Amino acid sequence: MAVWAFVPAAGSGVRMGVMTPKQYLMLHNRPLLWWTLDRLSCQPEVTGVMVGISADDSHWSDLKWHSGKMIGTVNGGDDRARTVLNGVEKLLEVGESEDWVLVHDAVRPCVTNNDISRLIAEVVASECRGGLLGAPIADTIKQVSKHRVRTTVDRSQLWRALTPQLFPLGLLHQALSNAIKEGVAITDEASAVERVGFPPLMVEGRSDNIKITHLGDLQLAEVILASQESVDRSEEDR
Repeated sequence: MAVWAFVPAAGSGVRMGVMTPKQYLMLHNRPLLWWTLDRLSCQPEVTGVMVGISADDSHWSDLKWHSGKMIGTVNGGDDRARTVLNGVEKLLEVGESEDWVLVHDAVRPCVTNNDISRLIAEVVASECRGGLLGAPIADTIKQVSKHRVRTTVDRSQLWRALTPQLFPLGLLHQALSNAIKEGVAITDEASAVERVGFPPLMVEGRSDNIKITHLGDLQLAEVILASQESVDRSEEDR
């Protein structure tokens, strides 16, 4: 069974309040998306990488990212679910229903290859039909209404969902198609798969696998990438 990677990168960046889509903002002199694709293409388990981009994307051709694992792009949809579904359908043309697909946020450039390898290994070895990286909630969580605290939520079983998220192509196609048909808004692939009766495996990942949501996150990502590169160099020198 092959492992494919799909990156939904059709967002406009409206929520960040910038003209340039956030996946193309610069990080260490390269676009965010370049770093994300570089991590995935360097993953030894990954057979090929596909990217979902907006039909009117004017930045992709300037990305200057090249890899023998790049198998093409697909037009994005009206939302994440439709973009990922378009990608899954395209991957099913080159892969098999039981092949795995890693879906990874375009704006999570700090994911490590070790985390991706552990996710793949633990999910494949488990009885689950998929899984995702996550991190336990460390902060105290409050339920709030109209800026008033109503209660403190027990965080002992709460995790932050990260990406990549790993599922069989056929199952993810079924889950996303079902959610879209029923008009259910989903924010990640795991929630779609949960709806069709397959609880995913949660694999603990590094907390520095951050999602770039605000401009200030870029500075933090620069520090994280520099730290990771320093550790990699130290290990190579041993």
